[in-house]
Amino acid sequence: MKREVKRIKLGIERLLDEKLDLIRGKRLALVCNQASVDHSFRHAADLFHDHPDTNLTTLFGPQHGIRGDVQDNMIETEHATDRKTGLPIYSLYSETREPTEEMLRDVDVIVFDLQDVGTRIYTFVYTLANCMRAARKLGKKVIACDRPNPINGVQTEGAVLDPAFASFVGQFPIATRHGMTVCELGRMFNEQFGIGCDLECVTMSGWSRELWYDQTDGPWVLPSPNMPTLDSATVFPGSVHLEGTQMSEGRGTTRPFELVGAPYIDAGAFATELLRLELPGVYFRSCVFMPTFQKHAGKGCGGVQIHVTDRETFRPAISGVGVVKTAFDMYPGDFLWKDPPYEYEYDRNPFDLIAGTDKVREAIERRESVSAIERSWEQPLEEFNRVRARFLLY
Repeated sequence: MKREVKRIKLGIERLLDEKLDLIRGKRLALVCNQASVDHSFRHAADLFHDHPDTNLTTLFGPQHGIRGDVQDNMIETEHATDRKTGLPIYSLYSETREPTEEMLRDVDVIVFDLQDVGTRIYTFVYTLANCMRAARKLGKKVIACDRPNPINGVQTEGAVLDPAFASFVGQFPIATRHGMTVCELGRMFNEQFGIGCDLECVTMSGWSRELWYDQTDGPWVLPSPNMPTLDSATVFPGSVHLEGTQMSEGRGTTRPFELVGAPYIDAGAFATELLRLELPGVYFRSCVFMPTFQKHAGKGCGGVQIHVTDRETFRPAISGVGVVKTAFDMYPGDFLWKDPPYEYEYDRNPFDLIAGTDKVREAIERRESVSAIERSWEQPLEEFNRVRARFLLY
C-alpha cells in the first residue's frame, strides 16, 4: 500500500517564489550544505546564483562543509572557493564559528537554509545562533528558511540543558528532543535567549507538527554524513549519548546511531538486559559489527541494533541513556567515558556536554534506575514546553 504524503513548500522555495522582495537588491550570504535543496534537488547556492533578481556574494558552510564532503565529526573545514559558482566559501566550523566583519563585508542579508534533525545535540542551529549574533553586532539582517523537523514537531523528551554545560552542541536550555523547527528555534534564540538581531522567518506551507519527514513530499538529502536516513534521525536523540563514551555509536558502519556496541560486549547478554528495561516502541537485536573508521575501527564489536517498532511511542532519549547505563552496569572494568576534547571544549566531560548536565552521568555512576533518570527530567521538561509553546509557528 502506497504511503500518502503531504505536499509541502519549503521556506527557501517560498522565499524565491513568493517573498523575493525581502532579498531583491540586497547583497546576500547563504548558509547552506548538501541538504539545502528544493523539490527538484537543485542546490540553494545554484538557485540563488542563477536567479536574475538575486545578488549572491558569499557562501557559508557549517560542520561537514557546504557540500557535506568532510566525513568525520570534529574535523574542521577550510575556507575555499565554490567550484560551481566561483563564490568564496567561509567555513563556520574552522578557527571561527561566527562570521567575522571581513566575511560580511559584501553582505546585507544572511540567508540560512539548513536541515536540522530535531535534536539539541546538532551544531547547525547553533551556527544559526552565531550568524544571528554577528548580524546584530554588524547591522545585518538574517532570513531563516524553514524545513521540517524530520522526527515530527510534537514530541519532546530528555534532559533540558543546564547553561553551565553550554557548548557548540548545546548553547541554550532546550530539551534533548525539542520538537521544533529551525525557524521556531531561531525565534526562541532571538527573543527568549536575548540575541536580539533583525530576524525574518520564512515558514513552510503545508507542513503540520504531527508529520514525520516521510509523511511529506520533502526532498531528503542526508543532512550530515552520518545521518543518512530518517531511521538514523529517529534514534539519534538517544544514541548520540554514546559519543560521550568509548563505545561505538555506529560511525563507520552503514547504520550509524542504530548499531551500538564495543569489543568487550557479549551481544546476546547485552540485548537480554536491554530488553528487560521494557522500553516502549523499540527492540534491541543482538549483533556484532565492525566499524571501518572512528572508534574501534577494524574490530568486531558486540552490541545491538536499535529497531524502532513504534515510532510514536518510542522514547529515544531514555532508550539511548538506557544503553549507556546497561553497558556501565554490565562491564564496570571495561566501560569508559570519552575523554576531552569534544566540539571545541578541552576540559569538560564530553558526556556531560551531550547530556547538557552532569546529573545523568552521576545518576548512572550511582546505578540509579532508568525510570529514576527519566523522572528527573520531568519538571525541567514541563517548563521547557511552556516556553516552547510561545514560539511555535505551525
